[in-house]
Amino acid sequence: MGKTKERDTLVIVESPAKAKTISKFLGKGYKVEASMGHIIDLPKSKLGIDTENNFTPKYITIRGKGKILNKLRKAVKKSKDVLLATDPDREGEAISWHLYRALKLNQEKARIEFNEITKSAIQNALKHPRPINKNLVNAQQARRLLDRLVGYKLSPLLWKKVRRGLSAGRVQTVAVKIICEREREIEAFEPEEYWSITVTLSKEQDNFEADLYRIDGKKFKIGSEEEANKILEEIKKEVFIVKKVKERKRKRNPNPPFTTSTLQQRAATQLGFSAKKTMYLAQQLYEGIDLGKEGTVGLISYIRTDSTRISRDAQQQALSYIKDEFGDKYLPGKAQKYRAAEGAQDAHEAIRPTSVKLYPDRIKNYLTSDQYKLYKLIWQRFLASQMSPAIYKILTVNIQAGERYLFRASGSQILFPGFLKIDDSSRMEDKILPSIAEGESLRPLEYTPEQHFTQPPPRYTEASLVKTLEEEGIGRPSTYAPTISTIISRGYVERDGKQLKPTKLGFIVTDLLSEHFPDVTDIEFTAQLEERLDSIEEGKNEWKKVLADFYIPFAERLEEAREEMDEVQLKEETVDEKCDKCGRPMVVKYGRYGKFLACSGYPECKNTKPYLIKTGVQCPECEDGELVQRKSKKGKVFYGCGNYPDCNFLTWNRPVEKKCPQCGGLMVEKRTRKKGLTHKCINKGCGYEEEVKEG
Repeated sequence: MGKTKERDTLVIVESPAKAKTISKFLGKGYKVEASMGHIIDLPKSKLGIDTENNFTPKYITIRGKGKILNKLRKAVKKSKDVLLATDPDREGEAISWHLYRALKLNQEKARIEFNEITKSAIQNALKHPRPINKNLVNAQQARRLLDRLVGYKLSPLLWKKVRRGLSAGRVQTVAVKIICEREREIEAFEPEEYWSITVTLSKEQDNFEADLYRIDGKKFKIGSEEEANKILEEIKKEVFIVKKVKERKRKRNPNPPFTTSTLQQRAATQLGFSAKKTMYLAQQLYEGIDLGKEGTVGLISYIRTDSTRISRDAQQQALSYIKDEFGDKYLPGKAQKYRAAEGAQDAHEAIRPTSVKLYPDRIKNYLTSDQYKLYKLIWQRFLASQMSPAIYKILTVNIQAGERYLFRASGSQILFPGFLKIDDSSRMEDKILPSIAEGESLRPLEYTPEQHFTQPPPRYTEASLVKTLEEEGIGRPSTYAPTISTIISRGYVERDGKQLKPTKLGFIVTDLLSEHFPDVTDIEFTAQLEERLDSIEEGKNEWKKVLADFYIPFAERLEEAREEMDEVQLKEETVDEKCDKCGRPMVVKYGRYGKFLACSGYPECKNTKPYLIKTGVQCPECEDGELVQRKSKKGKVFYGCGNYPDCNFLTWNRPVEKKCPQCGGLMVEKRTRKKGLTHKCINKGCGYEEEVKEG
């Protein structure tokens, strides 16, 4: 008789990329398969929840996943053990639970988890299999069912009262309301005029500027040009005497390692990435990148986290690297510890590199440009978080002009860079004042009065919206990217550059839901609901009770709204453009990727065209073309001639109407960390550039 072949242990993960990376560390005796995400879910075509029978969910195999499930069942039969290695969060636990039931597993300890895809983490996980955590599963199940109840009950109501194709969601509805409320603040804002006065003073060959204050050190309130000129007349008669010189050292501590939300915020402000793009790239870095001879390596730890905590091993690795590369003086006096934000679950470490020795430039050739940028951001932030503070010398000079007026000048100079040695993205430029002694008199060279107006609060950007949602306790970090994508694709919000601006539809839906479902749109209520969902994970609350407490009053309001909510006839937005197939007017519609133009003769004519945002700026390469905003296949905004394909001009920078005063060429917006916002001529032979004051 032949020798019986020993059966392998089957390990199931979500994605092929993750399977490939893990296979490298497991070796012989293990077989890794991917479930391709969720296998089991609620049906798309109906509610799938028996609200009359204690909220029993009616799960089905997701359409198209039957073949995968059958493949996994066959693999289970050929295996001695099965280990479920889905992501270490509620979503991952739910996927494992569904797999456990669908594959009819009966082993008690079938679940393993790890925070990073490295050899040591996976080998350690194999030593500690555990049962499925039902509290985690119930927390995810409650969230999924609650979101389904809100979405599937409210959306048909909006179809009936406003128009078909609309959707409502528990988190997205509050996000839209936040954006609408900010827009109303902006619309109601009445700017107030105020003036500032700056004087340029001379000390021997050195000149510097000082700003006007009251003699008690408080800011002067100057409300008009007349008042500013009157003060100037008085100041010009006075002698400028140095009253006080204060020099001090200031420590500037590094920022903590990234959480999911802070990574999304920094990637938006520093790299211009959307939250969706950031999470897509981060998932790739987490699951593994092929590094040539080193094989496929998971480059960062798990990406869905609200914690700033890091493991002792990771910290020691960082400190050793800092000492070897920069020396002892760049090590903090004691290891840095960061406190988690209030309400954080703190279930996983912060986002960090799996090995600091995989420094960005070493592996740059194996990464796409965007992967490299994001990995570098994460790597630098983590290393910097473990370094010593930066030390600045701050010099403040108070200069008295008569008995009523005080001018103040401030300077700063970096004495020791500390963490800025590796992460200088927020480094302050040195502003050095001349050597000045108390009692000295200074010569005024120029007086500069300047008019200002108070500014309304800014519109939300993706970064500031993510920050607000987190601070208010709305949703969870993993929900922010899909929430923002949804409210834009549904036409409730549109991008205006980097800003998020509510549409007419966004206002209408927000007002209707706020009137008839105040709890659903209330920030505080939604945050409290999040806390109750979290309490299920902790075993402190029963998931069906949480659903019942929400749904029973919600269902009553739903019946009332069906009768009482007004129908809103929302007219289709027309554009000054005819269908090039049938000649009828084109109208604006919303699809999965936002606005597009469609023929008003639909369904007889199904012609569609991209929605192009006009800039009002003439194309510099053709006489009758106007530059319009377009999107590349990867979703990146650029500006091209409206006469394309007859004219191929394009620029990645937003054009401005003002022409170059030097050569008459096209000017575009440019933003750099050092210069801030500028307008720059695109003609290489010119190079004209001017600073732009914001606000």
